[in-house]
Amino acid sequence: MRYFKYLIFSLSLSVPALAHGQSADTLLNLQQCIDIAIKNNLDVKKSELALQTAHVNSNQAKEYMLPSINGQVDHSISSGRGIDPSTNTYVNQSFRSGNYSLSGDLTLFGGLQNLNNIRQTSLAYQAGKMDLQQAKDQVTINVITAYLLVLNNTESLNQVKNQLDVSKKTVERLTVLEKEGANKLPSDLYDLKGQYGDNQLNVVNTIATLKSSKLSLLQILNIPYKDNITLQPINAEELAKQTPNSADQVYDIALNQLAYVKAATLRRKSSEKGVSVAKGSLFPTISLFGGLTTNISSSAQINGQNISYYDQFKNNYGKAAGISLRVPILNSFQNRNKIALAKIQLQNDVYVEQTTKVQLKQNVEQAYLNMTSAYDKYNVLVEQVAAYTESFRTAEIRFNAGVLTSVDFVIAKNNVDRAKLNLINARYSVYIYNKILDYYEGKLSL
Repeated sequence: MRYFKYLIFSLSLSVPALAHGQSADTLLNLQQCIDIAIKNNLDVKKSELALQTAHVNSNQAKEYMLPSINGQVDHSISSGRGIDPSTNTYVNQSFRSGNYSLSGDLTLFGGLQNLNNIRQTSLAYQAGKMDLQQAKDQVTINVITAYLLVLNNTESLNQVKNQLDVSKKTVERLTVLEKEGANKLPSDLYDLKGQYGDNQLNVVNTIATLKSSKLSLLQILNIPYKDNITLQPINAEELAKQTPNSADQVYDIALNQLAYVKAATLRRKSSEKGVSVAKGSLFPTISLFGGLTTNISSSAQINGQNISYYDQFKNNYGKAAGISLRVPILNSFQNRNKIALAKIQLQNDVYVEQTTKVQLKQNVEQAYLNMTSAYDKYNVLVEQVAAYTESFRTAEIRFNAGVLTSVDFVIAKNNVDRAKLNLINARYSVYIYNKILDYYEGKLSL
């Protein structure tokens, strides 16, 4: 059972707290469990928010290509000596004034910063999509592992109950013989009662293990624990199949299919564009600009008559347009440092991509080795169960005939019981390792 615990520990994300007010059906299949887990998983939700942020950043980068247009309105009340905006002369009186302006500018060339920024944020957005898919894949493999552990423990419980039933019937038969004085060796009854006690303890322990595995699954699903929950079994014929691909073939497929590998590559490409964006800050910026202005004043007059605000607004109208050239010369070395930081980020993402591929290679090799070992173990156990089953059958006949000691009978029974439980574990172990390889190949079929 330890390999299942190791799988859950190594594959699981941090399990979120149980959601309130939500319950599962009493019968769930694997696909339902996966759907519930993905819907409730907080890491998936955080990945969705991160993707939304990346989408906004990508849109903003495109919108930087649009002109910038701004309007401004200033109103003031002045008293004492000041400049009258309507005559641009000094006056010594109280008056109200207003200034209105509309300005706009459009960058024609800025070292291609906007274009490279569009490409950089677009790549980051694509990487965010891969992060979201990876979060869903991780939840899926966690659910499959926990689901299979519950099925494994359920089948084990049925097996130990059968073992208990065999022990119970044997004890009952010897008890009758003991009362009738037909039992030649009284110690046989006590040996079998001891065996019966061991089988009872196995049932108790397996029930506790089953409940614990159910709790782990429901925690991954982020729903409250229900003791009466049952899971739909998986076709036993599907459990012990071996993947047809080699470890190298699985790795080659994973490089092109696995979401987190794609994300690492996209982030490295995004950082490459980030360096181009930073280098663009060294180039001159050429832009068009234009503006409209007007103003009003309560002191504006012609021939001693006050001028209306409407006439002032219309008559004081002015406009301007031009082209601007901005050359960066010295800005506290900010632009040079931006380039240096962008290159450091690029190198970091290169290392992340390389590390991701190295770890992927190692993980695939380990998973493939685990799968082949589990498959070989399963085949050996199939033959062992058949052999011990026949051995126990003959031992039971001989024991009932009084030609076999209780010690030898108990040994024969323990051998077949242990072999059957090991076969159950091996069968589910083969299946989960194959599912891990399916994950690496981007085909988590259920």
